[in-house]
Amino acid sequence: MSKSTLSAGILSALLSLQVYAKDEVVPQGVFTAPQIVRDLYYGDVLFHFYQDDYFGSLTRLGASQVLGRLTQQRDEAELLQGALYLSLGQHVEAGRIFRSLLNDNVADGVRNRAWFYLAKVWYQRSYLAEAEQALASIKGKLPGPMEGERQLLATQVLLYQERYGEAIHLLEAWQSTDDSASYARFNLGVALIRQDRLDAAAPLLDGLGMSSAASQEMAALRDKANVALGFALLKANRPAEARVILERVRLRGPQSSKALLGLGWAASSENHFREALAPWLELQNRDLLDAAVQESYLAVPFAYAKLSANRQAADTYVHALGLFREEGMRLDQSIAAIRAGGMLDAILQNDAVGAQGWYWQLAELPDAPETRYLYHLLASNEFQEGLKNYRDLKAMQHNLGAWNQSLAAFDDMIETRRRSHVERQPKLREALGGVDVDKLESGRNDFESRLSLIERDHDVVGLANAAEHQQWMKIERIEAALADSDPADRAFQEMREKARMLRGVVYWDLSASYKARLWREKKQLRELDVALKDARKLQILVGRAQVDAPQRTEELAARVGRLAPNLESLSARLGAAADAQRRYLASVAVAELEAQKDRLASYTMQAQFALASIYDQAATTPGLAQGAAP
Repeated sequence: MSKSTLSAGILSALLSLQVYAKDEVVPQGVFTAPQIVRDLYYGDVLFHFYQDDYFGSLTRLGASQVLGRLTQQRDEAELLQGALYLSLGQHVEAGRIFRSLLNDNVADGVRNRAWFYLAKVWYQRSYLAEAEQALASIKGKLPGPMEGERQLLATQVLLYQERYGEAIHLLEAWQSTDDSASYARFNLGVALIRQDRLDAAAPLLDGLGMSSAASQEMAALRDKANVALGFALLKANRPAEARVILERVRLRGPQSSKALLGLGWAASSENHFREALAPWLELQNRDLLDAAVQESYLAVPFAYAKLSANRQAADTYVHALGLFREEGMRLDQSIAAIRAGGMLDAILQNDAVGAQGWYWQLAELPDAPETRYLYHLLASNEFQEGLKNYRDLKAMQHNLGAWNQSLAAFDDMIETRRRSHVERQPKLREALGGVDVDKLESGRNDFESRLSLIERDHDVVGLANAAEHQQWMKIERIEAALADSDPADRAFQEMREKARMLRGVVYWDLSASYKARLWREKKQLRELDVALKDARKLQILVGRAQVDAPQRTEELAARVGRLAPNLESLSARLGAAADAQRRYLASVAVAELEAQKDRLASYTMQAQFALASIYDQAATTPGLAQGAAP
């Protein structure tokens, strides 16, 4: 058995690496600076949005749009709505919203971001030409980190169209310092390897493999680049170079098992079988679920056989066959458990319903036979995205269940409104009956007529207050009493003169304040006009409300009455969709586990043939089975 036969499966898997890309829509990217809230209800939407409550934010945004509550920030709200739909996987609705924002009535910043998100929609639906056209429609640069995402998306579009020359040119012109450039270089390097252009891919992956890593994410990408390049060099029969590359991989990183396997094959390719044993034996201390670990159980006895340690080789093959048989039994049990159903509910039973879309990650797996393999299943994009979709469906069912329970509260509210309307009617009629607006307006008109006469005749006494008017009347009575006195009587003459002087003083005082008093009376008349107008308006509104309020209550009752069948219909549709998604994920999980069974069967067959070969040699060559371990 040759090492090329043993490693064919793992080499094929590694060299068919999926191009790594940040395809996730990041709704926060809609906003690159603090937002000034000009619509109160839009502020409520943002409050839930920044708490990662995307479903609640989307619900409130839709309600505010339907009720016409967003007048100042309509475009920003629609852009946010499109990004939220896209983050929940609703590509069709998101695309419709983004296209609606692509007109001259929208600000350039909003329109550019709409083009960017529309390009994401097209890219995720594999409409590459449309995605490229949308990206070309962006004028200038996007704000903040979105520019790096745009460059990465443009590179992805070119790569999937196998336009490698243009992608390389775009990368060379890219001056970005963020993580997006590293992802793009990795994508391009892997794509070139898959096109058997190792010499072009090596500088890209080698540079990325030696780069500094400021985060765990970038350290993992660096390891992945080294593994991809190392195995590509192994496939090209350049084991010495491959060893140097693979030795860069962290011993405890997610790519360490693949790197250890590759290091062993690099050493064995140069006939250094003792050196190959070290990384392969280290692999056997790890989880058997890993394909690299499984292959090590064939690689170790292979090395023993090359070192003529046939007894150790045979014992190791026998041990491997036992492990493969036990693992196959566990796989059969897990497949049966998955087909019996309940796997997804067991996965999500401890998960709090909250975040939806791409931001959600599974916190922990339950202790069940079938979930033992889900760590590897979750590494596949197909299963992970399907699980997120299933969880979103369950969250929607939970939301509909909560609304269904709220219907009783709406019924109570409607009944309270009806009872309150009936109870208020006597008090309202009494209040309205105690106010005669027509009589008040008639009195106001009389007052205006009197004021006009006073102004026309310059009647200063007409604006006197009660005390002044009483004083004036007393002077007139005195003068009337003195008018019949003897004109020759000097005492009466003095009294008449004093009365005249008193009358003049009072008239002087009233005349001096006449203009001010006249202005105040006119001001009070204007205020009275406003008050009467408000009273008349309120009277009309109250009368209209007496008719409209019961009508609105009954309209609300009708809408609430229609909610129950609508909720029932939606719940049934969601239940059917969730069941379909459950069956789909079960089929994906079973297919993955069946693939693992097939791999184990292949390894079992190889181990059996190798063991049979050792036994045949031992039978035909006396003393051959006595070989010692190195």
